[in-house]
Amino acid sequence: MSSIRLPFPKFGFKPKLAQAASRRVRRWARKRQGIDPPVTRLRPGRVYILPTGVGLVFGLMVFAMLLGSMNYNNNLSFVLTFLLGGIGFIAMHQCQRNLVGLELHFAGVEPVFAGQAAQFRVAITNYSKSARHGIRIYSDDNLSAIKDLEPGESKVFVIAAPTTERGRIMLERFGVRTLFPFELFKSWAWLHMDLAGLVYPKPADDAPPPPPTQSAHGHRQHDARGEEDFAGLRKFHEGDSPRHVAWKAFARSGQLLSKQFAGADTSSQWFDFSEIQSDDIEERLSILTAWIISADRTREDYGLRIPGAEFPPAHGDAHRRQCLEALALFGLDDGDD
Repeated sequence: MSSIRLPFPKFGFKPKLAQAASRRVRRWARKRQGIDPPVTRLRPGRVYILPTGVGLVFGLMVFAMLLGSMNYNNNLSFVLTFLLGGIGFIAMHQCQRNLVGLELHFAGVEPVFAGQAAQFRVAITNYSKSARHGIRIYSDDNLSAIKDLEPGESKVFVIAAPTTERGRIMLERFGVRTLFPFELFKSWAWLHMDLAGLVYPKPADDAPPPPPTQSAHGHRQHDARGEEDFAGLRKFHEGDSPRHVAWKAFARSGQLLSKQFAGADTSSQWFDFSEIQSDDIEERLSILTAWIISADRTREDYGLRIPGAEFPPAHGDAHRRQCLEALALFGLDDGDD
């Protein structure tokens, strides 16, 4: 008996078909709904509902009970069947109502390094007079925790999106869903807010030592590290030298303070893209990232030079973010190599 060969591979056909169908549904939903504003309230027309696997089994069971009740003309069986059917219809109504009226708005995403998960935060507020139960947001396989919302309550839900490379990470759409009550039905809504986060280059694990520190004459005075004239007291930071602690002030007030000195010269470092011995752009960016993180830990002044941009020596969170953002977007926004 001759065998029959299928015109398509036995494995992989269904997943590809499912992916194509999913893409078509995504395009249809985006075209139907358009781009959502940063603050969106769910209307009844935005909320979809379908029975779950448990719900389908429950429906078949009720239908079988109805056939049995009609066959044997048993009044108690009719009562039980209609009671279960009524519970199913109430659950369907309540499941959809659980999402209608909720207000969602984007609550931000902190920059991360490549390889870390970007934490997209979405705040959901319940302005109704009834509690909402079992609310969750999701995107593909990334799920948030399940939370309940009391009347007037607002909570932040987090979607962790994995990253693999530097640049911008987009969350073009995400969903909010619930299975409450009884998990007989699944109610959900899609939102298209085009949320974006920033991904810094991954710091190099084996970065060479940075260039030697340079004395920047005529530059601004560095109040934290000058050693010439006493300039006052400030709050103690972890890493400050013990010999700079104002012990007398600590004995009087119980508050740990550090002495500040102002000097005429400051030491600073320049991190230059062109001076790194590597032909790989991504490796250069990773090394620069590692140098910036190291200098930031010790609160050293550092400057950054990359093709098309230069950041003079400084320190602090704002300077760190500015430099890392420039590295993250290098060659992406302006087409540089």
